[in-house]
Amino acid sequence: MTTAESLLVGLVGPCASGKSTLAARLEAHGVRARHIAQEHSHVPDMWRRITNPDVLIFLDASYPVTIQRRKLNWLEREWAEQQRRLSHARQHADLYLDTDPLSVEEVLGRVLEFISNRTFP
Repeated sequence: MTTAESLLVGLVGPCASGKSTLAARLEAHGVRARHIAQEHSHVPDMWRRITNPDVLIFLDASYPVTIQRRKLNWLEREWAEQQRRLSHARQHADLYLDTDPLSVEEVLGRVLEFISNRTFP
């Protein structure tokens, strides 16, 4: 049986969507969280094979925002390829968040609210 205390949250999304930042913030709130580098894998369900989280959260970010956040030196086609690689995880995500218009604190708040409202089997 999964409880709020034993919950494992998996985080997927393109580069600079906020996965590492959110993982650190969740850990600071006592939530076990794993940043899953699914965007770099050709294995569609790597997120499940490596982490098999109780909750999968997809953090999305548009191409222009990724460049602004991390000064990434990449092309839009590379971002699009990450989106393609993430399609399986996006389809299976328990929560999808477009992080473009959200602050770090707003993302954290929405995720914590989602987790607190979740019923555990």
